[in-house]
Amino acid sequence: MPRGRSAGPFLPIIIAVFVAAIAFFLWRTLKQPVPVATQPPEVTLVRVAFADLPGWKASDPRSALAAFGRSCEALTKKPAGERLGLSGYAGTAGDWQAVCKQAPQQTSDAAAARAFFESRFSPVEVKRGDATAALFTGYYEPELSASRTQHGAFHAPIYGLPQNLVSADLSLFKPELAGERLYGCVDAHRLLPCPTRADIDAHGLKNAPVLVYADDPVAVFFLHIQGSGRVPLDNRQMIRIAYAGQNGRPYTPIGRVLLQRGLLDRASLSMQAIRAWMQAHADEAKALMETDQSYVFFREQPIGDPKLGSPGSEGVPLTPTASLAVDTRVHALGTPIYIAAMRPDADPNRPERTFDQLLIAQDTGGAIRGPVRGDVFWGFGTDAESIAGRMKAEGRMFVLLPKAVAARLHAPAPLRVS
Repeated sequence: MPRGRSAGPFLPIIIAVFVAAIAFFLWRTLKQPVPVATQPPEVTLVRVAFADLPGWKASDPRSALAAFGRSCEALTKKPAGERLGLSGYAGTAGDWQAVCKQAPQQTSDAAAARAFFESRFSPVEVKRGDATAALFTGYYEPELSASRTQHGAFHAPIYGLPQNLVSADLSLFKPELAGERLYGCVDAHRLLPCPTRADIDAHGLKNAPVLVYADDPVAVFFLHIQGSGRVPLDNRQMIRIAYAGQNGRPYTPIGRVLLQRGLLDRASLSMQAIRAWMQAHADEAKALMETDQSYVFFREQPIGDPKLGSPGSEGVPLTPTASLAVDTRVHALGTPIYIAAMRPDADPNRPERTFDQLLIAQDTGGAIRGPVRGDVFWGFGTDAESIAGRMKAEGRMFVLLPKAVAARLHAPAPLRVS
């Protein structure tokens, strides 16, 4: 529910309808085992040495160490016996809590930060099938111009959570559906699919508060993709708009739509290229955005430490160049992940740079699917936008596991994950 709002007398009805709908859904679709059309590719964890990590000796993991400390705040609140991650390879919270107790709060010495990770962790390379290449993209925290009131150019709403939005973790009903959620919107005592992006654009949302009105619908659309943003209001106040939920509709990358229609080529595809196409074809931009049925709702938050991003899926603030979004069906939040790849320069006219960096898995994303997939958080500002919007790099992915956890792995250890 939105902060400060109440469903009042309708709350029991909403709960009853939702429970009935879940029961019907489970009876109809979950009574029988879910068929598997094809066997998913096997993912293998291969133990390696730190010397095998490209660029490790020259890397600077101080930011990652600080980010890991913030993850430890979340990890230490978990029951010691709780298994981390849906795939289970990362061990239990207790395995990580023992390491967290030994983590220094901070250090000004990159070598000391490397020494901590070397002394407490063992690196494991993540491979899928015959391919070793992982795919890394980037995201950032955009800035939008907005107002508390609708006037002049400020007419594009940024919505909070609808009062009638409900969701369920299906693993509570059937363990094999771990990671799957069902979303719905209650209407006249019925649980229905929530409106699509096109529906919301056409009719608005009477059950959702408008947090602010932005002056650019395209900027709001990219805010939905990035997940959070900063908003300098027209009264000079700066606030943060952070992810709160979504409508449960499928996410369709509009870059893929442009490729399929032959309107952009794959070699030049980037966020900047997509935005430029939309600016050049303003009369077609709305229809393009509406090919993505997914719609994101937000909550207002204070900025806090301006050097950090909004809290990610783990519930801790994201650290620029040290936080990574991963597929939590595979990887546990709080896990250090070393990536060896290339990254764009902030100046598009300059060549790419090497990006051999330790990051901490602290977030997820609708488009981040698969065991060798990661999305690097680049922070806030024009440089972050330039890099994140153009990053699409193949590389290698290594997970750092506490030595006790790594010792329990077979060599190599196969995982059955999709």
